[in-house]
Amino acid sequence: MILNLTNKKKVQNSWAMYDWANSVYSLVITSTIFPVYFNSVTKNADGSDKVSFFGFEMINTVLYSYSISFSFLVIALISPLLSGVADSSGKKLQFMKFFAYLGSISCIGLFFFDGSNLEWGIICSVFASIGYAGSIVFYNAYLPEISEESEYDMLSAKGFALGYIGSVILLVLNLLMIQFPSWFMIPEGGFAARFSFLITGIWWAGFSQIPFRNLPKNPFKKNIKKEILLKGYHEIRKVWGEVREIKVMTRFLTSFFFYSMGVQTVMYLAASFGDKELGLPGDQLILTILIIQFVAIIGSYFFAFISKMYGNKASLVIMVLVWVIICGAAYFVYTVYEFFALAFVVGLVMGGIQSLSRSTFSKLIPKSTTDHASYFSFYDVTEKLAIVLGTLSYGLIEQMTGSMRNSSLSLGIFFLVGLGFLLLVTIPKKNLSVETV
Repeated sequence: MILNLTNKKKVQNSWAMYDWANSVYSLVITSTIFPVYFNSVTKNADGSDKVSFFGFEMINTVLYSYSISFSFLVIALISPLLSGVADSSGKKLQFMKFFAYLGSISCIGLFFFDGSNLEWGIICSVFASIGYAGSIVFYNAYLPEISEESEYDMLSAKGFALGYIGSVILLVLNLLMIQFPSWFMIPEGGFAARFSFLITGIWWAGFSQIPFRNLPKNPFKKNIKKEILLKGYHEIRKVWGEVREIKVMTRFLTSFFFYSMGVQTVMYLAASFGDKELGLPGDQLILTILIIQFVAIIGSYFFAFISKMYGNKASLVIMVLVWVIICGAAYFVYTVYEFFALAFVVGLVMGGIQSLSRSTFSKLIPKSTTDHASYFSFYDVTEKLAIVLGTLSYGLIEQMTGSMRNSSLSLGIFFLVGLGFLLLVTIPKKNLSVETV
């Protein structure tokens, strides 16, 4: 059910700008500067990568993998309840604001992490991750409310493209600060990296004001009742019953779960792989991520076009097959140029598979519902649990075998299982108007 919007284009552009606002977190904190900085400041003088976290000894990259797993486990547990509350009370925008500010303030807190206070750094990174993941639940839920079904693929791609562009702009600025600190009159060493975390938090909170100002505050004019928490539980139980009856949705979510285990793990741990397995310096790692970002912009629109010509399923199947090849190739990558080539292919399918998965799920939501946050909570919980298990298994395999290459190879299995379930999915031409398919 789409809202009657007086200025639909302005609302849609404002919605897409939240990708511009929050994607700097994904790029700067999760993918590039923070992982490299974290590995650097947690390495011991003798070259050892063992760290002590609240008395527990483990490898620094394994600790980082586990911290990501924990943060997404938290959001997976609480987001269904929160989305039920948001749908029953009409407070979707308020929840989106809360998590966005939690994430941005936590990024600012990372400015004070210098390696000697490991617990502080992990806690801030966990809360930043929770803020990012939590806000996305409510952000995604606006897509079927502010656009027609025919607009889903392109609007979703526009959001991801804006996110990639904005995050690249900030990353280039941060990279210049790190490489040429004297230009910015800042000290050499780790200060520039820590300052980039501060700027990331400010950017996220600042540009979020655009969607916060223009998105509908209470889309369906729902009454806010005192028993809001109980209503949240009731709402999510009701929607869960509906989701179980829509076979095409449960099959798609199962497929999405498995291939997201691979996609999201690559996103979060690619820089760590390049650092540890190839010994690439920080500037080359960041250049690699820049390649991914630029190509991902093209990939988002390219696969949206493919879906328009041949359907969402065909486009998704092609991308999952490419991901399987990527996982196999990663095991044999040893040079910087091979890593750059692999990054190019990753970028091509990374933007496309994320934007198209979001828009495909929007098409599976029953047309008559107003509980979009609750429906999207199942989509987002599926993705968060995939991140939990993907990063956890990646860390465990590295811990057991001593090599990230084995971890990367194992991701191909997740993609193959996801492909199997995807082949069972029949995506309807029109948005569902009945409860089962």
